[in-house]
Amino acid sequence: MPARGGRWAGFWEQRARQLQRQVQAKEERIVELETENAILHLKLAEYQEMTGKSSHAATRFCLLCDQQERLQRGTRSSLAQLCRVIQKVKQDIKELRSSSLDLLRDCQGQQQDCGSEIMMAVQGTQRHHEAVLAWQSKAGCLEQSLREITERYQLEKQKRKQLHNRLVELKGNIRVHCRIRPALPFDKESEDPLSQNSSVSAEVAHAVDDETVLVRWDRPGHPWINKTYNFERVYGPAESQRVVFEEVCPLLTSLLDGYNVCIMAYGQTGSGKSYTMMGPHSRKEPVLPVESQGDLGIIPRAAEELFRLISENPSRSPKVAVSVVEVYNNDIFDLLAKDSCAVTSGVKREVLTTKAGKKEIPSLTYESVHSTEEFLMLVDGRLRLRAKHATLVHADSSRSHLIITVTLTTAPSWDSPADRQSDVSLLKEPDCPSPRQPATGRRHSAAHQASSWSPGAVPEGPAGHMEQVLAKLQLVDLAGSECAGVSGVTGAALRETSFINRSLAALADVLGALSEHRGHVPYRNSKLTHLLQDVLGGDAKLLVILCVSPCRKHAAETLQSLGFGTRARQVQRGPARAGRVAPRRPR
Repeated sequence: MPARGGRWAGFWEQRARQLQRQVQAKEERIVELETENAILHLKLAEYQEMTGKSSHAATRFCLLCDQQERLQRGTRSSLAQLCRVIQKVKQDIKELRSSSLDLLRDCQGQQQDCGSEIMMAVQGTQRHHEAVLAWQSKAGCLEQSLREITERYQLEKQKRKQLHNRLVELKGNIRVHCRIRPALPFDKESEDPLSQNSSVSAEVAHAVDDETVLVRWDRPGHPWINKTYNFERVYGPAESQRVVFEEVCPLLTSLLDGYNVCIMAYGQTGSGKSYTMMGPHSRKEPVLPVESQGDLGIIPRAAEELFRLISENPSRSPKVAVSVVEVYNNDIFDLLAKDSCAVTSGVKREVLTTKAGKKEIPSLTYESVHSTEEFLMLVDGRLRLRAKHATLVHADSSRSHLIITVTLTTAPSWDSPADRQSDVSLLKEPDCPSPRQPATGRRHSAAHQASSWSPGAVPEGPAGHMEQVLAKLQLVDLAGSECAGVSGVTGAALRETSFINRSLAALADVLGALSEHRGHVPYRNSKLTHLLQDVLGGDAKLLVILCVSPCRKHAAETLQSLGFGTRARQVQRGPARAGRVAPRRPR
């Protein structure tokens, strides 16, 4: 039994292994079938997708076929309509051709008629053209005659002006120019409401031409003023600083020829005197060339022109020295001098009469300058010391008369020891001067290094000889006349106004005495007229520039200034003469 049992055990083990192999084989077959089934599912999905696409394409194709069929039907309908239109167009063309032929025949007839009319018009045009040529020839002759007459007029006008200037020079009369400043914004602000709302013009002074000023002033309750004033030159509000200087420039040539020259600005406060003489108040670049600053006034332009003329003749270049003084409250102050402590500037001076009868200021401080830049720096520094005060008329009103003297000196040519002694006698040591008391709004600064000498005797040269004065140029910026009620000044400023008006009145009295040839001329009534005595009654070439305001509010002061200029033109002096060193030739 054990052996039989062993055989059955082996059989069942063998059978079990066969069954395991069969099960394994079945499982492998199942896997293969599942794989094939997955592949078939994929293919089925692909075929289904392709079938869907084919169905969509078929649908689109059907739609396209329907559209094509509708289009063919529309085309056939359009072709039928087009055939009908073509038939109608052919009929219209036939009718148009017939009407065109009729129109062409009408146009040909009208063309013939127009041709004859054109021929007549051409003939008429030719006749008119010949007439126009004749008139053009006459107009050309008239224009040529007008040009010749205009040239002759300008030439005669220039000759008349030259002869007039020559006559003025021979008579020794004072030359007077008038400058009318433009209306400024503060003029409108200061006008009373009645005049602002009035239809009457706010300007009363007008430049009629370059020699005539017209004043028209209508005041309620007063006679109508319609008066003209004639001067050697009148500048309108639109004329520039350059134009003003062009009239002044020839005087600098006379200066180098040895003639004393004085240029004086006169007018009321706020009329443009300082602007005419110096230019704008706030010049941050005083050393720039004149041509780069179009608003510069007579003084910087004169310095530029003077040094330009000197540079043209280096062999005979005179030396240039400058003094700056102001007449403040009827006292003369040397703005280049230092006091005994050498701290503040502005030393009081006095006018003395030399043995030759000339008016000089002993120990007046002069500084030598060698270029325009040095001159402008020196003058600008001294202008800061000038007395100024704000008023209702002008925010920066000058309270003193400023006199800048430019002295040209040259090598001596002594004729006799007496000449040398007469010049040396002018050098006198003055008493210790007292410093000027500061005025309202005045500023002080340390003065430049300067030497004190009299203008009649210049410091010694290298050879130990004294130099001689060739000529002097005096540039005067007068303080403005004003009415205390209008300017609104009080206290010290009111006292300044009183001195200013009295000195200007003294100047007018001197001119009145000179014009009436009185035996006594009151030069000593004011330090200003005493200092300018040689200019007013002497042989210097004097140019007075009247600065006036065109505004109605200042009409009274404008009339006063124009009257002053008229009196100045009536003054007859001796003809201007050159200095000792310069050749004595007429100009």
